[in-house]
Amino acid sequence: MRIGELAAQIGVNPKTIRYYESIGLLPDPARTGAGYRLYGAGDIDRLAFIRRAQRLDLSLDEIGEILALRERGERPCGYVLDIAHTRLDELDRRITEMQHAREELHALLQRPGDPPNDDGCYCQLIQHQPEIASSS
Repeated sequence: MRIGELAAQIGVNPKTIRYYESIGLLPDPARTGAGYRLYGAGDIDRLAFIRRAQRLDLSLDEIGEILALRERGERPCGYVLDIAHTRLDELDRRITEMQHAREELHALLQRPGDPPNDDGCYCQLIQHQPEIASSS
């Protein structure tokens, strides 16, 4: 299978596949006599794994480490669980921050009347917005 076919099957841009090759996430593929890249079932599985891992918010470096562990014959699931715990904590923190930002934006939109005059400041709506107590 050529790069365009692989890209279409997995739902990525061919440039993404070339990039993954350049950083070592995908091995250098076999080539035709004319130099076209050729991919097999293992490449399809590996690229699909990379995409699934990205959907879990794993970085390319983390994915590379998972692949490297597996290639060394080690079981990467313990590493993945450590990442998952860390990522879940980060997501919870980001959700809390976003909820706080939502509350502040909602309060800003509830202010009555016309927007104030911005003389002498960047924007009074932001600079003089009262702090909303965080629920955390």
